[in-house]
Amino acid sequence: MNKYELIVTIVNKDYSTNLMEAAREVGAKGGTILNARGAGGHEVEKLFGLTIQQEKEVVLILTEVEYKNDIMKSIITATGLNTPGRGICFSMPVEDVIGTSFSSLSSDED
Repeated sequence: MNKYELIVTIVNKDYSTNLMEAAREVGAKGGTILNARGAGGHEVEKLFGLTIQQEKEVVLILTEVEYKNDIMKSIITATGLNTPGRGICFSMPVEDVIGTSFSSLSSDED
């Protein structure tokens, strides 16, 4: 069983601060914020004949499995689809972690 999960959240630009505050309140230690842009048809705007795609932020949070559900619930409450942040959140299992404050590769499988 994996000890870690990667939580990936995509929100509208400038909502990552709210997201990280909500995540830290329930155990997240930090995150990585990447700039992105939406490619969905409903998000494309026209301005003076130019197509403009809405800017997004992708927030990556590596966490221990026991904190995952609380962090995800807190994120969606703060920045979910029904908020101005319009966030979507999902997680993926992480097999091994090296170079973080969590741990180094474990030798459990020796």
